[in-house]
Amino acid sequence: METFNEITKQIDDIVWGLPLILLILGCGIFLTIRLKGVQIRRLWLALKYMFSKENGGEGEISSFGALCTALSATIGTGNIVGVATAISTGGAGALFWMEIAALFGMATKYSEGLLAIKYRVTDKNGKMLGGPFYYIENGMGRKWKWLAQLFAFFGVFVGLMGIGTFTQVNSITSAANSFFDPEKAHAVTIFGIEYTFTQIITGVAVTILTALIIIGGIQSISKISEVFIPFMIVIYVSCCLIIIFTHLSEIPSAVVLVFKSAFGVNAVAGGLLGYGIKTAMQKGVARGIFSNEAGLGSAPIAAAAAKTNEPARQGLVTMTGTFIDTIIVCTMTGLSIIISGCIEQNPEFEGVAITDAAFRYGLPFPEKVSSFLLMICLMFFAFTTILGWNYYSERCLSYLTGSNKTITIVFRVLYILAVFIAPYLAVSAVWNISDIFNGLMALPNITALIALSGVTVKETESYFRKLK
Repeated sequence: METFNEITKQIDDIVWGLPLILLILGCGIFLTIRLKGVQIRRLWLALKYMFSKENGGEGEISSFGALCTALSATIGTGNIVGVATAISTGGAGALFWMEIAALFGMATKYSEGLLAIKYRVTDKNGKMLGGPFYYIENGMGRKWKWLAQLFAFFGVFVGLMGIGTFTQVNSITSAANSFFDPEKAHAVTIFGIEYTFTQIITGVAVTILTALIIIGGIQSISKISEVFIPFMIVIYVSCCLIIIFTHLSEIPSAVVLVFKSAFGVNAVAGGLLGYGIKTAMQKGVARGIFSNEAGLGSAPIAAAAAKTNEPARQGLVTMTGTFIDTIIVCTMTGLSIIISGCIEQNPEFEGVAITDAAFRYGLPFPEKVSSFLLMICLMFFAFTTILGWNYYSERCLSYLTGSNKTITIVFRVLYILAVFIAPYLAVSAVWNISDIFNGLMALPNITALIALSGVTVKETESYFRKLK
């Protein structure tokens, strides 16, 4: 297993090397310039559109439902576990690079949402279908269909072996285990490896719930997301705010540490300086993309189902997902972890154990209550991510197979099986696999966003002229 972990780590380092980081950041910067900072100038309007329905819009679900479906796939372990992993491996400065990636990523997300509506199609059953595979094929031309197919292929595996299953279920079971049986007093040995009863029971329960819900498709997933996502965001953000406001005197030093670490100021030599910046940037951007999925091409798959006739309007709604996910939720998680100092005190901690230690340190409640609150938030966030990514990966598969029902059924069985086995995989290998597929999925989508940037600018200018 150690050899496998090392191999996945080496592949991860290659995929998420400097070229991809610069490509993703560069795309966001390029679109920000071409769109004249739309993510800043029109943020208030975008937040307003989140809760308002468009009269006469065609689609399957409301814009808010589409946003919640997208958020269900983005707000998950990336916000709780991913931030902790980024800071533990890349230093406090990783949080700064997450924010930078998110700021420019909002322009990327806006473009994705706009193009999803612009190039969506209606299938023989009257369902609205869209996403990068359609705006690549219909926007860039059929000669680029191979690129659309490449995106869809990677999208299937991101859901099946990455964000959608392994990382989410692994984090759910780890959180449950940390709360109910941290000493691993009740365990059983399977193939020479020890697993707790809590881990096994939680994994089975998540598998059964997943199987029951994904049968209902986008409507079922959207309804559940509209209820749980806003509710859980309020609970989680409230916990983080309590930590921050009860430790206000420590905030300035935490912020200074973030900036110093981001630019390697604490390094003692030139070589270490460069290494510190590179590591902080790499881990921050990688975990930021994992969390908000800007540039990944997943959110436009959900956006395409929104009831709207205005591509730019949906683009605005779609970009609020990155604002909520990273600039609000991830920032609060990161500050809570840095304030607690739990990484320095417990260098052996990884994943959810880091955030759990931060909550136990920062919340003015008994430690058991703090751990329980984090466990509940993580479980619901991760579970809705499992559902959202099932929809995404199924849409990718449908594009590749022409909506073959038999293949879709087989895929659902495999998806449920992946959920079932996820608790028994190594944490480090799980995150490395997720990062690898994330990076591969981003490449075709970023190519399309840059190639179609002229269309995005034209639609944007046309829409805002009409508003005036």
